[in-house]
Amino acid sequence: MTDPRRNRRLLTADPARAHQGPQNDGPFDLPDYPEAWDRSAHLRRDAHVLDVGQAPDGAQTFELAPPTTPGAPATSRSRQQTAPGSADEGPSSGPAPLSGAPLFSPATRRRYGYGVVVLTQGKRPDDLRRGLDSLLAQRGVDLDILCVGNGWEPTGLPDGVRSLALPENVGIPAGRNEGVPHVTGEFLFFLDDDAWLPDDTTLMRMAQLMRTQPKIGLVQPRVVDPSREDAPTRWIPRLRKGSAEYSSNVFSVWEGAVGLQRRAFDESGGWPAPFWYAHEGIELAWRVWDAGYQVWYMGDLSVAHPVIDPKRHDEYYYMNARNRVWLARRNLPFPISWAYVGSWTAVQCLRWANRPDQLRTWFSGWRDGWRDAPWADDEEHRKLSGRGLLAMAVHGRPPVV
Repeated sequence: MTDPRRNRRLLTADPARAHQGPQNDGPFDLPDYPEAWDRSAHLRRDAHVLDVGQAPDGAQTFELAPPTTPGAPATSRSRQQTAPGSADEGPSSGPAPLSGAPLFSPATRRRYGYGVVVLTQGKRPDDLRRGLDSLLAQRGVDLDILCVGNGWEPTGLPDGVRSLALPENVGIPAGRNEGVPHVTGEFLFFLDDDAWLPDDTTLMRMAQLMRTQPKIGLVQPRVVDPSREDAPTRWIPRLRKGSAEYSSNVFSVWEGAVGLQRRAFDESGGWPAPFWYAHEGIELAWRVWDAGYQVWYMGDLSVAHPVIDPKRHDEYYYMNARNRVWLARRNLPFPISWAYVGSWTAVQCLRWANRPDQLRTWFSGWRDGWRDAPWADDEEHRKLSGRGLLAMAVHGRPPVV
């Protein structure tokens, strides 16, 4: 009897091809040789996580089991078969698998450790609880969850969530940074208080990707609003947007739900605290590239967030322009910094040529971006290195637009 999976596209350990399979609406196929199951776990949403007790040191462990197809016979293939990501499969646009990486057999693995920072001002208690509950429901991971009250004393938190109260609102990037020293884990995850994880294997799959592809330092999942069929294209962090389900290298991130290797966060210097809000995801992505890692948009994995129009008040236009200038001044050497600001100034003038009031506010922020210091008092004035600029250019987007 022929295995019915033979005629369906097989996913591989290459994350650049993850978008080519079924998208969050049913089981993903895996290569039907078991050595690849563990390395491909991040490519499917039906990864079966079985708690199997504790390791000798007390750490929780888990086992990944392959998905099954009812009525399909067991298959076996030679261990000499071409492995995922090998040269026989042709070139890939994504990060190459780790050189010399072994093919793992299904076996007990340590659960992935995350330090999780959830930032809130306490103004959306129902949304906050939904996000925290979605974190606590995650399988295959050990979470150290910290709710940071940005000018608010967190109350009414569920068991398993600690709190940190900041006496005053320090802005979004600085608030996230404040939480990091208080959590432990190989990985970090930042979640806004109005976002949540609709799938209980989200964090496991992100960690699986970063551990098996260690050059990936930062991951942004696809963002969806479950109440709508469409989603804003601004949630796709690419100039050439394409399909939201297409995975690729990116050079900015939507900041509401991102995962990082902790070492990548530390080496990049963290979120740009002076920004308050707007464009902090661009600088973080640039700095991660500069630290020698890649930034990956994981289009086959989703997080949820309601669609909200960010253009609510003049402050949005002001911060958008000021922080755009600060990005250049903080990160780019001359003349690249001037080229970057000049290109975005031209873009905004064309976009808002028929909106003079908004453009006037935008130019107010633009002027202050040049007048005010873009660094905190104790912050190192460090530009991106030539290596980092070259890496971004080689991977498709030099920082001039």
